[in-house]
Amino acid sequence: MKQISWDEFEQVELRAGTIVKVDDFPEARIPAYIINVDFGSEIGIKKSSARITDLYEKEDLLGKQIIAVVNFPSKQIGPMKSECLITGFYQDDGAVVLAVPEKKIINGSKLA
Repeated sequence: MKQISWDEFEQVELRAGTIVKVDDFPEARIPAYIINVDFGSEIGIKKSSARITDLYEKEDLLGKQIIAVVNFPSKQIGPMKSECLITGFYQDDGAVVLAVPEKKIINGSKLA
């Protein structure tokens, strides 16, 4: 594992946001959703592709708070541009469990 400095870690903008829209992503090579996340007035709504179809149904994701990296450059994924990276943990079977705040917080709150 590569070690990074505290200064490098502080450059990563890990923010809380609320999922406001979830669509299927039929063009994805690996099953995924296109997710719109509201990060509050400072950052706004950002779109991401997320490979979380194994454990999450679209309707269960609406209104769920997540943690995402919001300061990566946009990444073209098939026909859509991903504007943030929704975080999660891989299980042994490859399914992803979302990283979420334990309690509801203000959208855009930065991970401390």
